[in-house]
Amino acid sequence: MKRMGMMIGLDPAQAAEYRRLHADVWPDVLAQLSRSNVRNYTIFWNEAEATLFGYWEYHGADFDADMKKMADDPTTQKWWAICGPMQRPLESRAEGEHWADMQEVFHMD
Repeated sequence: MKRMGMMIGLDPAQAAEYRRLHADVWPDVLAQLSRSNVRNYTIFWNEAEATLFGYWEYHGADFDADMKKMADDPTTQKWWAICGPMQRPLESRAEGEHWADMQEVFHMD
């Protein structure tokens, strides 16, 4: 299992709608996350900085293939088309990233 953290900005004017959508995520989106070996997915909102912090655990053997399956899923694409414009990718993110990946520096069970 690999723990993964990531950050992105969020348009403050869209925060209420983003939170509403995530209070009732579409079942097919959740099913695709599970099929892509994603578990324990959590998103936190920091209002003062207008940023989101996401955390998930990847339980698969081929991350790139699983992420491609998720990206190719039509329902996930529709979800991203709604949520994506609300997000504000960080300028400091690496090339090709939407959410900026973070490096784990500490963990305690």
